[in-house]
Amino acid sequence: MQGELPSAGDTTIIVVMGVCGAGKSLLADRLSQKLGLGMVEADDFHSLENKRKMAGGEALTDADRMPWLDAVALAAKLQIHCEGGAVVACSSLKRAYRDRLRAALPNCVFVHLTGSRALIAERLAGREGHFVGEALLDSQLATLEPLEADESGFSLDISRSADQLVDGALEKLRPTRPPIETIAS
Repeated sequence: MQGELPSAGDTTIIVVMGVCGAGKSLLADRLSQKLGLGMVEADDFHSLENKRKMAGGEALTDADRMPWLDAVALAAKLQIHCEGGAVVACSSLKRAYRDRLRAALPNCVFVHLTGSRALIAERLAGREGHFVGEALLDSQLATLEPLEADESGFSLDISRSADQLVDGALEKLRPTRPPIETIAS
């Protein structure tokens, strides 16, 4: 585990991070259901220009990403206001991106989904109807800055099943919420 997780009294903000095809949306959706929190899908907040670039295999620049990250943080704040917490699916590849989210969303916890390039490429090859494809995987892997020791969060290996990932995340997140048994399934 990286840095300390927020205490039980803090607002729950979970950011599921990782490269394209790692399974961020699936895990974020399952966690939001288990914890009774709203979910924010960061892909929904990309500009049309960003989506066009990525669909064409062009990596986004930091300048492309900053307004997007601000929009994601604003959507998460709305979920926090409405539901007391949020689970966000957002690549958060660089420390600077995570710092920007942390500045807007204090006490957020990052869940970094990691896995082999081969496994992620296999998942992307089978993915349909999404503007981010396998052409961006290498640039995302090159851009990725794993969580540092002072960042609140932890990593999960995506070679595990979805159920195992959910259980693993809930176990590590346990200190940030009331006992899991008291939360409706």
